[in-house]
Amino acid sequence: MLVEQKSQYTKADFESENDIRWCPGCGDYAILSAVQAVMPTLGIPKEKFVFVSGIGCSSRFPYYMNCYGFHTIHGRALTVATGVKSINPDLSVWVITGDGDGLSIGGNHFMHAIRRNQDFKILLFNNKIYGLTKGQYSPTSELGKKTKSTPMGSIDNPVNPASLAIASGATFVARTVDNNVKHMMEILKKAAAHKGTAFIEIYQNCLVFNDDAFIDYTEKEIKDDHSVYLEDGKPLIFGKNRDKTIKLNGFHPEIVSASNGNSSGALVHNSKTEDRALAYVLGQMGVENQGLPVAFGILRCVEEPTYQERLLGQEHQAKEKKSKSSLDEILNAGDTWIVS
Repeated sequence: MLVEQKSQYTKADFESENDIRWCPGCGDYAILSAVQAVMPTLGIPKEKFVFVSGIGCSSRFPYYMNCYGFHTIHGRALTVATGVKSINPDLSVWVITGDGDGLSIGGNHFMHAIRRNQDFKILLFNNKIYGLTKGQYSPTSELGKKTKSTPMGSIDNPVNPASLAIASGATFVARTVDNNVKHMMEILKKAAAHKGTAFIEIYQNCLVFNDDAFIDYTEKEIKDDHSVYLEDGKPLIFGKNRDKTIKLNGFHPEIVSASNGNSSGALVHNSKTEDRALAYVLGQMGVENQGLPVAFGILRCVEEPTYQERLLGQEHQAKEKKSKSSLDEILNAGDTWIVS
């Protein structure tokens, strides 16, 4: 069970004095507020936090956090975070990126950081558009999306961030949405407690260039019929009247009736399953498998050695094998190569 730590800090301690330069109504405000509210509950000294970002609207984030941070270059936030965490393994490192920054120019780093199980948290703000550069299509834009760079509609199949993370071997994968702040905060706390790469996809509304991209999951009257919230040990029940559930037919999820509380045969969630197959199926629901609800919550949470643990292990072994020498002995050890 996750125990909330009593903190010497408040949310205000993590709020910087910089003017926030996001468009009024942007979903980034809700994410920032949730992160600032969660940080004091983690029992970590403020000087141990580092926020690293790339380029994009989301990447302004470190300026608005009153702690250490780096605003790096396009697509390279994960490489900088790798260096920070590897040299300072006791730091709590959080990477802030977007669907463009993280999955286009940064796609290669995304895959390799995850497969190495780097011990940091990745928050990917997915608004299905390039917002900072004024509305071009992004790697997560739907097929046929008309934008300034695709006036006749995108002909690219979209990337599914959660599926890509799972396929890359992520040990923690979750999905949430900007207007459900309570749920987002729960996910952030569980990600913070995870040792290894914790990847969170956050559906984030871009009011200016892609408004209502996620209306099916945010509009009060319809969201319950399009969303299923995952809870370990419980069946996947959803719907405005809680009368639908998910059943697996092989590896194909299907919607069946759960009227009168009958959930017999329903898929029961288990994020701790070592096999990635179930998490992958859940990550595809509603995104690639249309007609199904999108799964929100923790899709996968397993334990594996982190990159930093393996790195420090090798360092320790190397030091144990090498005899100790004084600086004078090293400098006078003789020639290191022969020129003939």
